[in-house]
Amino acid sequence: MAERRVIALSGLCLALALLFLTWNLRGPLDFILMLRADKLAALALVGAATGVATVLFQTVAGNRLLTPGICGFDALFIFLQTMLVLLFGGLGYAQLPGFTHFLFETAILMATGTALFGLILRRGAADITRMILTGVILGVFLRGMAEMTQRMLDPSEFAVVQQLTFASFGSVDRSQLAFAALVLILAVGGACWMAPALDVAALGRTNARGLGLPHDRVILTTLAIVSALVAVSTALVGPLTFLGLLASSLARALVDTHRHALLLPAAAIIGATILIAGQFVFERILGMQSNLAILVELFGGLLFLVLVLRRRPV
Repeated sequence: MAERRVIALSGLCLALALLFLTWNLRGPLDFILMLRADKLAALALVGAATGVATVLFQTVAGNRLLTPGICGFDALFIFLQTMLVLLFGGLGYAQLPGFTHFLFETAILMATGTALFGLILRRGAADITRMILTGVILGVFLRGMAEMTQRMLDPSEFAVVQQLTFASFGSVDRSQLAFAALVLILAVGGACWMAPALDVAALGRTNARGLGLPHDRVILTTLAIVSALVAVSTALVGPLTFLGLLASSLARALVDTHRHALLLPAAAIIGATILIAGQFVFERILGMQSNLAILVELFGGLLFLVLVLRRRPV
């Protein structure tokens, strides 16, 4: 039954992707299809990466309310953008080489995530709570530094920073998409290969070690995969804090299984479907009258409140 639901979700996502590409197709077809294909690829990559990263992070943390953004990735991204605008100015920032800028941000985010996970968990993967609390404090500190720095900017430069705080799929470079796709394929492939070990790790450290699983090594490897997925997706389009929570919660509810071999692809497909469907509605139906990231954050935040108030996981 669960396998059939994953197949059905795949069909729905594919149908939405074809609709996104072909709806109201006019003018120079080659040019329009190329633009739409680039945007579709960005939507699918970010949605899939965020969904998989959140399921993995929740398995590691043993809590279905958490997302990787809790460790300060989003705050670090905003801080980086603020410092770059302060250093180069609004015009200079716009003239930065796109792919070099993307690789720089990806490297910083991955290095920070790896350092956070590695240093805090150097005594073993049992102290997940300390890692999460450190991430929360780091996020608060970076947001405070970013806000203080933004007060030093000119109004035009501040407007540039404000625009960068919301995810945007409007202008994504093809070279960035190719690199992001490569990282996504390697990371998701590695996560799926680890699916049986993740099923055991989800039982808890004591039970997993009792069953012969090298728990600490599995946890650290999983966190490295999470760091790579979040770094690439955030550097590609910007922060989407609650998208992963939406994708993972819907995947667990629809697939209704604890097997990561099905949960991971389901979360990836649902994350991609949410973004593709949302972007289609805004572009084709509403004529881009709103920002997709705002709506995703709204519904994701509401879902988070519902889960917290229910005091039990979905």
